[in-house]
Amino acid sequence: MSRPKPATFDKKKIVAENRKARFEYTIDTVYEAGIALTGTEVKSLRFGEGSIAESYAEVRDGSVWLVNANVPEFSHGNRFNHEAKRPRKLLLHEREINKLHGAVAREGMTLVPLSVYFNGRGRAKVELALAKGRKDHDKRAAIKEREWKREAGRIMRDRG
Repeated sequence: MSRPKPATFDKKKIVAENRKARFEYTIDTVYEAGIALTGTEVKSLRFGEGSIAESYAEVRDGSVWLVNANVPEFSHGNRFNHEAKRPRKLLLHEREINKLHGAVAREGMTLVPLSVYFNGRGRAKVELALAKGRKDHDKRAAIKEREWKREAGRIMRDRG
């Protein structure tokens, strides 16, 4: 019998975060995926460099790829340094890949990376979300709700 997965992932060191994704998309399911990196990419990420703000993931040839993620070249790298914006393979179980492929193909969902981090064992991981794009009126409603919660917190704090 397999061990149940924790509700939240064990994040030790967050390298890059896509903060706009939670506003731009309605998050449905969140997956933790490993990421296939070269040596200089790992070193660059350990120094806290990297960005996933404009990146996305896609299912291609039976595997999931992280596209347009920026991991800058390692400063002390030599001629074997990596390319900054190359597509990187995400490591998921075949069952998860099939679920993602079906959701993206049928339901019009999108694969959005939420964060890149190192877990407790020192492995680089990507928090990948299956999400649906929000319309402008949904975004306005989200802003309104967030401001109301903030105002309600102020009122409760002031009244004691």
